[in-house]
Amino acid sequence: MAMSNNVIGGINFIAVILSIPIIGAGIWLTNEQADSCVQFLQWPVIILGVLILVVALAGFIGAFWRVSWLLIIYMVAMLVLVILLVCLVCFVYMVTLRGHGNIEPNRAYLEYRMDDFSGYLRRRVRSSFKWDRIRSCLSQTNMCAELNQSYRMAQDFFNARLTPMQSGCCKPPTQCAYTFVNPTYWISPINTAADMDCLQWSNDQTQLCYNCDSCKAGLLANLRKEWRRANVILIITLIVLVAVPSGMPKLRTSSANTNKATLNNNLQSQCVLRAQRNLRKPPKADFSTHE
Repeated sequence: MAMSNNVIGGINFIAVILSIPIIGAGIWLTNEQADSCVQFLQWPVIILGVLILVVALAGFIGAFWRVSWLLIIYMVAMLVLVILLVCLVCFVYMVTLRGHGNIEPNRAYLEYRMDDFSGYLRRRVRSSFKWDRIRSCLSQTNMCAELNQSYRMAQDFFNARLTPMQSGCCKPPTQCAYTFVNPTYWISPINTAADMDCLQWSNDQTQLCYNCDSCKAGLLANLRKEWRRANVILIITLIVLVAVPSGMPKLRTSSANTNKATLNNNLQSQCVLRAQRNLRKPPKADFSTHE
């Protein structure tokens, strides 16, 4: 029983440590531009990490003080949390499977379109109510203003590696054929009917292309990139979280076998020593007289 409690305590100590990168991934998402405006994935990740931390601490306490009912609650709760973590990992993988940018001629940056992303992500930005809040958040950032400070010449701007949100929100789509003045100020061509986004563009620094579908697509591309990075942390944590309890019984069995073999060797050594001592003893003299 003591060995079993030690094993459970060790597993929970590792689970406590593993909850830290999960919580850290959620906090990291809250500081990223796209996620700070959308505010969706980071809270499930943070809450899940905190729950794993609390349950692991409860299991550690139950194992240390041998509280049986607390250990039962711990085992059930940890199983549920592992299942939820698996579901979250699979969900993030599925919704971020699509969403690669499109190459445009003579441009280093990529263009993004709404149709390239999963239906779930598109629904996150499609309604005007949701997008008005996100657009207000994006317009308060300096992601577009900093382009004016970095790129003065058109060719330098065309060769720039823009983020998906900068590509979609801070300039008109390339196919609109606007003339470059600076990264956030463009001269409209005579015919702007190539795309609805061409009509949405405004040189007003508070408007730009924040109402364009290309801006929504750029936001989704940033979300996809950030979510996939966070998902790598979740996958690694999940693998370790499942592998450690699976390996503990084998480690315990191996330890028990080693102890048993050591005990047998000690017994054999003691038997050999006793036999050697018996051989070294001189035979007792027989002082009896025979008549």
